[in-house]
Amino acid sequence: MKTNCKYALLVPTSMGLRLCPDAGQPIAASDTFRLQATSAETNVASIVSYLGLPVKVLTSFVAGSPFAAFIKQSLRSRGMDFEGPDVPQGGPWGYRHQINVADSGYGSRGPRVWNDRAGEVGRTLSSADFDLERIFGEEGVQIVHLSGLVAALSPATGQFCLDIVRCAKKYGTLVSFDLNYRASFWEGRETELRAIFTEICSLADILIGNEEDFQLALGIDGPAAGGEGLSAKIDGFKGMIQCVAERFPQVQVFATTLREVVDTNTHNWGAVLRCGGEWFVAEPRSIHVLDRIGGGDGFAGGLLYGLLKGWEAGKCLQFGWASGALATTLLTDYAQPADEAQIWSIWSGNARVQR
Repeated sequence: MKTNCKYALLVPTSMGLRLCPDAGQPIAASDTFRLQATSAETNVASIVSYLGLPVKVLTSFVAGSPFAAFIKQSLRSRGMDFEGPDVPQGGPWGYRHQINVADSGYGSRGPRVWNDRAGEVGRTLSSADFDLERIFGEEGVQIVHLSGLVAALSPATGQFCLDIVRCAKKYGTLVSFDLNYRASFWEGRETELRAIFTEICSLADILIGNEEDFQLALGIDGPAAGGEGLSAKIDGFKGMIQCVAERFPQVQVFATTLREVVDTNTHNWGAVLRCGGEWFVAEPRSIHVLDRIGGGDGFAGGLLYGLLKGWEAGKCLQFGWASGALATTLLTDYAQPADEAQIWSIWSGNARVQR
């Protein structure tokens, strides 16, 4: 891990808006919605920033948009620095920030999410808009975390992510990559995106994703799955990672979450980590869920926080598990930990009042 860096974590992202009905109601049955600024990558970074480490966000905004102002204020309130161009809207049919409409579900009714990304300003992200030499060479970054969502957003953002990773490696910054495969992003672009994802993985130090992410994004066939339940999923993930590690031997950390949905508000939540060839498992156990969206991002953020703090691998896994569990108790899709102790209380199962 580099030292004497201005930023512990940097994330490139496309910021958007999340609209959620009140009280866990379905979208079509609601006339009152909560608004929040969102992206998967800043969800990850929020764990790090709320716990006091410096974070930088690379993104783009719609010039003069009140929603852009709302997003900027949200990032400031989370203690994040941000940098990026203000892109002219280009009229009513021009650019805007993506909209994610999501209800939380309740009990036997599962949540539903509707993404509206037409005209998304984040699709214009380009390394030409940033001085990467200054950011990585002069300011310094310990870890850059990328998501497959941004890498697959457009041809421009795919190149943007490649440019970031190449510059990061030039200056000794660790690269974390959550594959986040989305079939709708990949349709008709499989050859192009597989090449981009493969190069990013060839330069990554930390890879996060489930079996399907590795199979579909990288074309890696793991051992045949056997059996049902979370134990089989753990074995299947281990077998897949053995294959991935042979192809990308420079990767030191592989991780994924495990989730079994009992009902909307009760999940069995677990996680698996391989670090330096050694396996660590957080066995699935029951957690209470207010809103499931962001749990995986919370896990990634907690894991990266532990690595930034220099903790041993098993402790990083535990902190990631508990950070993801914390995120599912909040109405925002990012966790807002008060301190490390709050997260460790979740890991230990201590929900008693703290006075």
